[in-house]
Amino acid sequence: MKKYFIGKLLVAAFLILTFNQSCTDLEEEVFNVITAETFFKTQEEIDAAFGAAYTRLYDYTNEPLILGEVASDELVVPTRGNDWGDGGNWVRMHLHESTPTDDRVRFSWTVLYSGVATCNNLLEQFAALEAAGNNNLGQAVAELKVLRAYFYFWLMDLYGNVPLATSLQDENLPNSSQAEVFAFIESEVTANIGNLSDAVDATTYGRFNTWAAHAFLAKLYLNAEVYTGSARWSDVVTHADEVINSGNYSLESDFFANFATDNSGSNENILAIPYDEVFAGGFNIHHRTLHYGSQNTYQFQEQPWNGFCTLEEFYNSFDDADVRKGSFIAGQQYWADGTTPVVDPDADAGDPDGQPLNFTPEINELQPQAYRQAGARIGKWEYALGSTPNLDNDYALFRYADILLMKAEAMWRMNSGSADALALVNQVRQRAGVPDFTALTADDILAERGREFFYEGFRRQDLLRFGKYNDAWWEKAADASTHVNIFPIPDEQLQANPNLQQNPGY
Repeated sequence: MKKYFIGKLLVAAFLILTFNQSCTDLEEEVFNVITAETFFKTQEEIDAAFGAAYTRLYDYTNEPLILGEVASDELVVPTRGNDWGDGGNWVRMHLHESTPTDDRVRFSWTVLYSGVATCNNLLEQFAALEAAGNNNLGQAVAELKVLRAYFYFWLMDLYGNVPLATSLQDENLPNSSQAEVFAFIESEVTANIGNLSDAVDATTYGRFNTWAAHAFLAKLYLNAEVYTGSARWSDVVTHADEVINSGNYSLESDFFANFATDNSGSNENILAIPYDEVFAGGFNIHHRTLHYGSQNTYQFQEQPWNGFCTLEEFYNSFDDADVRKGSFIAGQQYWADGTTPVVDPDADAGDPDGQPLNFTPEINELQPQAYRQAGARIGKWEYALGSTPNLDNDYALFRYADILLMKAEAMWRMNSGSADALALVNQVRQRAGVPDFTALTADDILAERGREFFYEGFRRQDLLRFGKYNDAWWEKAADASTHVNIFPIPDEQLQANPNLQQNPGY
């Protein structure tokens, strides 16, 4: 069994009895079946409560991750005839024309505030326990506050100006500015990091320990100038060094070991979502990206949906010698026997490749009739033969390679001739099998981060930080206004809360 703590039947029972998540407000309905007086009597019950909080992360790869990735220059969801039109949602994301009623805009907000509400609920119940004389909850409270800050990190990143609810009694709160939310996150993590566990073992896998919190702060400070207008490069180095000097993490010699079906033992995983095809589903990138006929290649139990692919220019930014180019699936596809070609009997009449299923890096058009086989597909994670719609692979939120490249970038920002920064970038490049850089430019660092962290949730942040998010790319004109750097607040939230104001420009 995987080394994580939340796949217990007790967690499932706790979720069923205790939580019912609202989709349109910041509150959580709390039933009276389980209370501080009737639950939390044992360490097992407290651990189950943490399971309830962390399971809110399972939807991360279905909503917030996708919202940011499709708005970047590395991922696109073309409209393939009758498939993936979805009212224009996917095309608008790509073109930076998202609206307050678009599905991903709405659902991402709900997923993230579900996490906030669950943490608030548990923190109030723990406060009741502490008031009753339980003095052993300091670490539990600290961990929940850091996890809540992480949910707020993504809310701040995607929506900018969001309500700061820290209690279930908080209703109809006004927007807090992006800078105010940043200050709250920083305060919560720095105030609580000293009470987190230092352990790096099965007891902390998939949870915020000391080192995951340092990685979180490094990421927060890396983007501080975008969020607040003030750079914090030296703080990035400080917290990256905490992780590096701990000696707990190292680069895997095999890049793809980080994305294998059984990747819970990766030396790079600092914080991961511990997915499980039976007990903890939700990671379904194989179904989102692969062609219907790919079911024959991987003997999937259900047919994929033929959607997500990468932009041709992004695919071509990888040298052929770069092992990370294996993050994509391109070319003729075969059945699981490796010799029988997969064919698409419904291939588009105008597709020059005809019925043989041949993933081409070139996409003929964004809409309305992108070829069914157009676009290199996501192949970064191992797709085990016979997989269900839920992958067993864990998904890393913080990985050691990112610590190295965050430190390198921060050092380069402070001194563009830094030999230490160059050495850190080259350490990552050497693992990828490509030649060392002899010097660093902004374009080098941005491109290297793109190659290393494709579909790991950072590309939109990186483009914003390097001033490239508003540039033109395939089928997208240069943005006329930077208001699109954050997404609109969903209409349903504005209707439910009269004190909320829409983000400027929407």
